Amino acid sequence: MARQLDYKCKMCRREGIKLFLKWSRCDSPKCAIERRNSAPGMHGARRSKPSEYGLRLREKQKLKRFYGVLERQFRRYFALASRSPENTGEVLLSIMERRLDNVVHRLGFAPNRTGGRQMVAHGHILVNGRVCTIPSLLVKVGDTVTVKSRPRSLQLARFSLQESPPPVPDYLERLGNEPPEGKMTRLPIRSDVDPRIKDEIREQLIIEFCSR
Repeated sequence: MARQLDYKCKMCRREGIKLFLKWSRCDSPKCAIERRNSAPGMHGARRSKPSEYGLRLREKQKLKRFYGVLERQFRRYFALASRSPENTGEVLLSIMERRLDNVVHRLGFAPNRTGGRQMVAHGHILVNGRVCTIPSLLVKVGDTVTVKSRPRSLQLARFSLQESPPPVPDYLERLGNEPPEGKMTRLPIRSDVDPRIKDEIREQLIIEFCSR
């Protein structure tokens, strides 16, 4: 299973926005953007105005890094969205929101998407009553996502729920607390994207880049 191994704070600085990859640290004075808001590297503070190509590349990288997706997988998602008769950009964002690691996070069972990915990969999550260890699984309407009923799994979910869980989006429903369970009630749309990044994403530029 491929992983993104770059330094998380470095990715935020490169994109020039908070990608919220380090949970509570991103809202503290230790956040890299707050301390040094410039691109990484010895010449980061002197970078010239980006080209049209560079603007579109940065939009794609921003979306990939926010959801923890690598290039090959992103291209597969884009091809899937391109085949839809609906707006390609909105379908692409919907696919990203349907990833199982993202759903686990949006339900509040994990503090961030990295934590959601780890919970899924380590077998703490059930989908429709069966263990699923594939973080990239696309959840369907009507699917239930449940935390496994064992002490370690419940401890991880309760810790996240007790800290400061994000508000559950409209396309998801949290069903119970013992064990924590949620359900996808409809497909996510553009307005359901995480509000911390929703206004920062310009999907039209991503489509232009990937359609070259």
